[in-house]
Amino acid sequence: MTVSIVIPMLNEERALPALISHLVELAPQPLEVVAVDGGSEDASVRLARDAGWRIVETAAGRGRQINAGVEAAGGELVVVLHADTKPPRDMVAVIADTLQDGGIALAGFTPILRGPEKTRWGTTAHNFAKTWYAPLLFRPHFFVKGCRLLFGDHAMFFRRAQFLECGGCDPQAKVMEEADLCIRMTRFGRVKLVRRTIETSDRRIAEWGAVKANWIYLKVGILWGLGAKKRLEQYYPDVR
Repeated sequence: MTVSIVIPMLNEERALPALISHLVELAPQPLEVVAVDGGSEDASVRLARDAGWRIVETAAGRGRQINAGVEAAGGELVVVLHADTKPPRDMVAVIADTLQDGGIALAGFTPILRGPEKTRWGTTAHNFAKTWYAPLLFRPHFFVKGCRLLFGDHAMFFRRAQFLECGGCDPQAKVMEEADLCIRMTRFGRVKLVRRTIETSDRRIAEWGAVKANWIYLKVGILWGLGAKKRLEQYYPDVR
């Protein structure tokens, strides 16, 4: 099965060089890398093009950008990888092996939040727990069907055909679009957290502080669970 990597990006010139170097080392290599730019005003598009990635341009918004990338992708399987996330060398093989199980509709890696100075073990643990407690508390009927809530730093992957069949991400969503996708994909099978780690940037925690960051994550999760989706973006400011 062929694998396409979709990278939604907006002003990511600081993060892209490290990601590019990691993707070059993947073995096996993916079919393609599709960079979906939401109107970057820095060197993001140039860096992606120089790396040999396909460029798709659309309006900003992670839900909209993910949809555009999946629609453009040529692979049977798609992984959505954030620019500040560093995948394991065998990511493509892990994706193909995991989705050989027809009972798994969507899966993702176990993220470790790490910065240049420290590893954020507390937030890493909270994110792991949230994968389980969020659907259990707010969508228990989906939880018993095998739904777990994964987010962008999990590097979620799925079958392209099923993503398109379920309608993909909410094109208006800029926050928690992945959680809604997990719910919709449950119609095809389980959502699985793979026991393989992936490293993602701690830049939000470095900007906000650990206590504030975890409070924001908790608050946004509760608002999503209560259906207050229109209020999410105001509590989740962008950090680059």
